[in-house]
Parts: sequence; C-alpha cells; structure tokens
Amino acid sequence: MISTNDFRTGLTIELDGEVYTVVDFLHVKPGKGAAFVRSKLKNVKTGATIEKTFRAGEKVSRAHLDKREMQYLYRSGEQFTFMDTENYEQFTFSEEQLGEAVKFLKESMLISVLVHNGNTIGIELPNFVELAVEKTDPGVRGDTVSGATKRAVLETGAEVQVPLFVEEGDVIKIDTRTGEYIERA
Repeated sequence: MISTNDFRTGLTIELDGEVYTVVDFLHVKPGKGAAFVRSKLKNVKTGATIEKTFRAGEKVSRAHLDKREMQYLYRSGEQFTFMDTENYEQFTFSEEQLGEAVKFLKESMLISVLVHNGNTIGIELPNFVELAVEKTDPGVRGDTVSGATKRAVLETGAEVQVPLFVEEGDVIKIDTRTGEYIERA
C-alpha cells in the first residue's frame, strides 16, 4: 500500500482491479476543509485517461509491473511476433493488444513488455524511433509560411505531419508518446 501523498509521475497503482500509471497529480490544500490530491491516471491496458480525486493520506495498492525486454521479429496478418532477449522464447500479440504502438513498430526494434501477475498487459516503446518517409507530397516553392507542415506516410504505415522540407526517402525521428515529428535523423 502507498499513500496518495507519495504520488509521483510514472508510479503504477491498482484501482478497482485495473492497473493505472500516474500521469499528473496536484496536492490541494483549501483554506477550509481537508487537503486532497487531484490526479490524472492512465489505464495501462487500454490507454484511457481518467481524473480521480483522493483524500490526502488515503492508501492505494501499488501495482508491481515486471518489464521484460523483447525484440520485435515480424508481422503475420493481425499477429505480431516478439522474442524474449533473455531466453529466446517467442510470444505473439494481436493488433488489438498492442493498440497504437503498432504504428511505430519496426523489425528488430527492442521494446519492453509489461507483465502484471503473470499476464502481459501492454508494451512500452522507446520514446523516440527513426523511420523512413515512404510517401509525401513535394514541398512547393513559395510555400514558406513559418511552421507549415504536410502529411507524410512512414515505412510502418503511420501518418505524421512533417515540415515542408522533408522528402521521400528521408529518415526522421518521431516521438512515440505523441506521434509528432522531432527532427531529421
């Protein structure tokens, strides 16, 4: 058990049988009444975000997640195959289980698989990935409005907004948490 006073970003807790990660929290001490903790929690399995208010000092269960490093091998239809880097055991996950992470998976990429009570509940991608631009419209001469962007399709099929100077074949760095362009690699 952990007190809500000890909340910090990234902490995993168990609430109503689900596992949540603390995304944001704020200790509030009103002039009248008891202090409380306003928090934003992200469901590890579904990715849904909820806001919950706790009384200050309230106890919640801490969720212990094991992270296993795995390498992405290949895709076969709707199934994705990974290999545990320690014992070379292979695991298969469906597109539904992986969720939004599918857009940034590249063969041979190392990821962390989250395991809670022996059950796989999700994967954690590296914060940044480098992917090649497969298709994008050419930048038109004279389109020099500051901050102008265009749509680009990456080698994994993901679509992102990129600056006008990015062309097909360029390798770009993407933030997997937001799905945004960072820089050319």
